[in-house]
Amino acid sequence: MIVDDHPLMRVGVASIINARSDMAVVAQTGTGEEAVTLFAHHQPDVTLMDLRLPQMSGVDAILAIRSRFPQSKFVVLTTYEGDEDIHRALEAGAKGYIIKGMPYQTLVEALLRVHTGGRFLPPPVARALASRMPDSELSSREKEVLRHLVAGMSNKEIAGLLGITEATVKCHVSTILMRLDVSDRTQAVVTALQRGLIHL
Repeated sequence: MIVDDHPLMRVGVASIINARSDMAVVAQTGTGEEAVTLFAHHQPDVTLMDLRLPQMSGVDAILAIRSRFPQSKFVVLTTYEGDEDIHRALEAGAKGYIIKGMPYQTLVEALLRVHTGGRFLPPPVARALASRMPDSELSSREKEVLRHLVAGMSNKEIAGLLGITEATVKCHVSTILMRLDVSDRTQAVVTALQRGLIHL
């Protein structure tokens, strides 16, 4: 099954798969919600999942499907190259992760490897994941503060919005800078976007 919100992408990927004698596309959709429904109906051997989808994200769709079908297999096919995106997808249960700009042979190799029970992380993806610092996990409150930092809000504005003191926001910002290994708010924003902690 192919899950991608770009019809041209779906058609292209489907033609690569259907051109092979050992693979066939049984279903395709552009939304996470429909992916959950279609999966239950078709139960494909492997699902290709984009991460950026309208409403329900690819990670949420993987989690929803795996809660009902724990043996389901997923390969993520996305433009997101940040270590946090990769980490979240693998945590959700994806066994392969490929970037849309990679050669189509990489796609075929990923599908074959994951179908036989293996994992597939091409070198650039493995490197991005390896670069993820062990103590870089942010709490849900820190992620919330970071989202507002990315939106360009001041500590005072964030405090008012979240109903906490400005001192508490400062404390969260300090922790964020430390965990992201950066020295100021601007670097924190750049790093958050590069790593996929926040998407615009």
